[in-house]
Amino acid sequence: MKHKVRVRFAPSPTGPLHIGGVRTALFNYLFAKHHKGDFILRIEDTDQSRYVEGAEKYIVDALNWCGIPFDEGPGKEGNYGPYRQSQRKKLYRDYALKLVEAGSAYYAFDTPERLDFHRKDHEAKGKTFIYNWHNRLKLSNSLSLSKEEVQNKIDAGEDYVIRFKSPQDEKLVLNDLIRGEITIDTNVLDDKVLFKSDGMPTYHLANIVDDHLMQISHVIRGEEWLPSLALHHLLYNAFDWQAPQFAHLPLIMKPAGKGKLSKRDGEKGGFPVFPLSWNESVGYKEAGYFPEALVNFLALLGWNPGTEQELFSLDELVQTFSLDRVNKSGARFDPEKAKWYNHQYLQKKNDSELAQTLLRHMEENVDSFSVRTLDLGYLTKVVGLIKERADFVSDFWELGSYFFQAPTSYNEKAVKKQWKEDTPKIMGQIISVLEGIDAFESVEIETVIKDWITKQELSFGKVMPPLRLVIVGDMKGPHLFDILDLLGKEESIGRIKTAISTLPN
Repeated sequence: MKHKVRVRFAPSPTGPLHIGGVRTALFNYLFAKHHKGDFILRIEDTDQSRYVEGAEKYIVDALNWCGIPFDEGPGKEGNYGPYRQSQRKKLYRDYALKLVEAGSAYYAFDTPERLDFHRKDHEAKGKTFIYNWHNRLKLSNSLSLSKEEVQNKIDAGEDYVIRFKSPQDEKLVLNDLIRGEITIDTNVLDDKVLFKSDGMPTYHLANIVDDHLMQISHVIRGEEWLPSLALHHLLYNAFDWQAPQFAHLPLIMKPAGKGKLSKRDGEKGGFPVFPLSWNESVGYKEAGYFPEALVNFLALLGWNPGTEQELFSLDELVQTFSLDRVNKSGARFDPEKAKWYNHQYLQKKNDSELAQTLLRHMEENVDSFSVRTLDLGYLTKVVGLIKERADFVSDFWELGSYFFQAPTSYNEKAVKKQWKEDTPKIMGQIISVLEGIDAFESVEIETVIKDWITKQELSFGKVMPPLRLVIVGDMKGPHLFDILDLLGKEESIGRIKTAISTLPN
């Protein structure tokens, strides 16, 4: 093992970063920080036909928003740059040619049409066409042609690729830090293309060369790369380089449990699958999630701390994280659990911080509101009363709009149930009671009103529910006397008067 832990997250800029990619980046970050190592971002943009404008910036912004920034990468040049593969392309041809010279790779001149013919011919016979040891000498390449023929083709400018020469009749015994020992029969491997006719390397070659040159000690990547593990080990052997240690993370599965989580699952289930918004798709940030809640949720998707603890700060995750507690099997994505995490983090935030966020939310989303909403002190008190029921800051308006606007309508079911023939008279008497309270505070209001109800020999059911209805417009909300206290005497009495004149007598 190399001395310093150096890991990399190496996405392709072909679109927004999927939540599975965020988790891969997170596990790399946690592993690096746990071992006081480096976390590197490398942009794998060798396939220029799939490059999407803005995708690289999105990846960087997403990592920064999540609070897991990279130590080296585009814009943070370390000693191993450049960190975009498109800027490193001159390197790769030399390494591909080294493999050809060493007899570990070869030139292949087969045209796409010819390969397609072989595939269809095999399919017709119920077989699968694999370009490797059993047929490569029958195809058009530098193993089947003479040196002169090969040179003539190259001089004539014929298109060629460079393929890896997979060994025959070997058993590879590989180790994965999550899955343990893996045995591969090299006879089933195909001779993968390492260098394309357009002068660009394939993922396999660029990946190995860059990991070696950037001194990557551990490759922590998704399970979908497991089929490439044998080729990558063979490439390290062919170059006579020490291979990094590999760890393949389990897939993130659909909420139903079968199949890999996709963008469509999010659209169908009404939950985000990207950290930040992209085109029409809302991200976790815009949906109102706290980055630390999302990170905590993702950390426990496929990793188990070995205790009952569910809430972890980033520092705690760094201290606790280890690859030997990552599961082999896929982790089911549970959107409700993500909400639960956000709820927990919202409860931990202090009320004044939430009030500032609420103020911004209201300024952006609420058309008209009374002057009192601009008072941060008032907002802070409102937040303190309603945050227990909220999962997101955006829930505050729905939960407590009556703190800012008097009701203009009343819940019909509640009116039918609570507004009796004698209710207007009782509410009129409540106005007099409230007018007589000097210290208009929750405890005092509660004492006076309850004493009055007892003296009048009324049931609490005759007074309290209709009083809530006229103040709130519905049968929801926190402790009624706390609401009256916060609204103040004048506003509370005004609302009762409005209801008496509005609701049927």
